[in-house]
Amino acid sequence: MAILSLGLTTLIPTASAQNPRVSIPDFADLVERASPAVVNIRVTEKVAVQQAQGGIPGMPEEQAEFFRRFFGVPIPGIPNSPKPNSGKPQEADRGVGSGFIIESNGLILTNTHVVEGATTIYATLTDKREFKAKLLGMDKRTDVAVVKIEARDLPRLPLGDSSKVRVGEWVLAIGSPFGLENTVTAGIVSAKSRDTGDYLPFIQTDVAVNPGNSGGPLLNAAGQVIGINSQIFSRSGGYMGISFAIPIDEAMRVADQLRTNGKMTRGRIGVALGEMTKDVAESLGLGKPRGAYVRNVEPGGPAANGGIEAGDVILGFNGRDIAKSTDLPRLVGETKPGTSATVQVWRKGSARDLTVTVADSESNQVANKKSDAPAATGNNANSLGVAVAELSDAKKKDLNIKGGVEVTGLGDGPLVKAGIRSGDVIIRVADADITSVKQFEALVKGLDANKAVPVFIRRADSTLVVPVRPK
Repeated sequence: MAILSLGLTTLIPTASAQNPRVSIPDFADLVERASPAVVNIRVTEKVAVQQAQGGIPGMPEEQAEFFRRFFGVPIPGIPNSPKPNSGKPQEADRGVGSGFIIESNGLILTNTHVVEGATTIYATLTDKREFKAKLLGMDKRTDVAVVKIEARDLPRLPLGDSSKVRVGEWVLAIGSPFGLENTVTAGIVSAKSRDTGDYLPFIQTDVAVNPGNSGGPLLNAAGQVIGINSQIFSRSGGYMGISFAIPIDEAMRVADQLRTNGKMTRGRIGVALGEMTKDVAESLGLGKPRGAYVRNVEPGGPAANGGIEAGDVILGFNGRDIAKSTDLPRLVGETKPGTSATVQVWRKGSARDLTVTVADSESNQVANKKSDAPAATGNNANSLGVAVAELSDAKKKDLNIKGGVEVTGLGDGPLVKAGIRSGDVIIRVADADITSVKQFEALVKGLDANKAVPVFIRRADSTLVVPVRPK
């Protein structure tokens, strides 16, 4: 309260009609209501303990007692000292975390990284009752897990709407940092839709979250759960002012499948994606960076069967705009396998709609191979600074392309400065597909030196787009 009182002086400006008083919320009532539904989660695992006879010679009694209590080392002359064993697996504490009850019959949400690999999961309530919990399912990609304890009429937390969270609003975390049960910390929402992975737009806060808080609830001022505390940004292992929570809307979509099926089923369309930059977007005629750039399409996969090609930019999926590349995996992942989806793509200066049948994410995915083709030297044959040769039918088949020319020599030109390598294949310049060396050379001669043009490069199984200005 002393700290909060000091902060109050900066939050209450001089009273006037234009500057109304601003007060810090009192979280006491909220904490009193919410705390009983927050649980401490302790996990154990089977470990083989190989111990030697005779304890630790020469160790002071105080240190010996410490090792006996915390590490299970047998100390001669100490009552209840563990007996040595022959390597037989024993149950040992592995770590602690947090969770919260979402249904009065004992359904609990937590993080996957809290319970993964555990032999036994224990959930302890604020009234000190401890239950063995059953793992109903967990999902590594979203870090959401669902466990169940056999109990009835338990207090539960109401769920809020994470889509309505506002940057700057007050939020509260309850959990067990460092094993200290029912610790409460408060702060504000620092940012929304923070990308740290393919499947989750995190809520960023400045709430103090430390190891042990994982799996605990992030509450709004109304006492509703808007997120699951999951990650911290840290260079020291402890809290450094930035923490991340899984939006509860996203978490519940996963939890509903986990409690029903025990696993998460996601859709996929079979594309490898790349980021859109300002230069690439302008060269493609998109104006500002948007959409998901398609680096590669899985042969015979859903996207290929639907007509999507490497070099396309996916602008929309089932009527929802794709602002950045990480948006697409989330939307596709939420789509039930077998569903026909409308995909809007940008190709050769115009948008078109294609229909793709979403597949199950557990089927094969596009491999991201790397090419380490050595650089070669050659004549500065054209304004792009590369020498090219006809592409063999075998290489076309190997790269799964219909045409193009192979780079055989590098001179001093814009493509070389952009990082092109000998062995790369040029498949398109601007909106024109490359079919032969003669056609490529004629096309390059007609390029406007004052205008950036996108050059599409096939390297291994990726299609890259490089905006260049002919010299």
